Amino acid sequence: AVGEKVFSTNGQSVAFDVIRELCARAGGRIAAPRSPEENEAIASIVKKHNTYAYLGLVEGPTAGDFFYLDGTPVNYTNWYPGEPRGRGKEKCVEMYTDGQWNDRNCQQYRLAICEF
Repeated sequence: AVGEKVFSTNGQSVAFDVIRELCARAGGRIAAPRSPEENEAIASIVKKHNTYAYLGLVEGPTAGDFFYLDGTPVNYTNWYPGEPRGRGKEKCVEMYTDGQWNDRNCQQYRLAICEF
């Protein structure tokens, strides 16, 4: 837990829309780090499961501009060097096991991490 936020996973790797649905059904939402501390908390789950996870961020109409799912612009980022570079084709964001981010298409199977 970081402040008021708790991050958890059911260990499933599924597509982005399925994660959104799972988290909503559980009463939370797909995890989106808004600070280095939150990023670290999510990264520790990713590391433990040794797989990548989707984050609750999506690319807007302008390539390279990312937003939280509530539509507000992302105010904290931890991109892998050289990312994002999908040029508008990779609308989702995955987290690597080292906590760094990469833009990716939304159809991959990635670890479902929710925030409550």
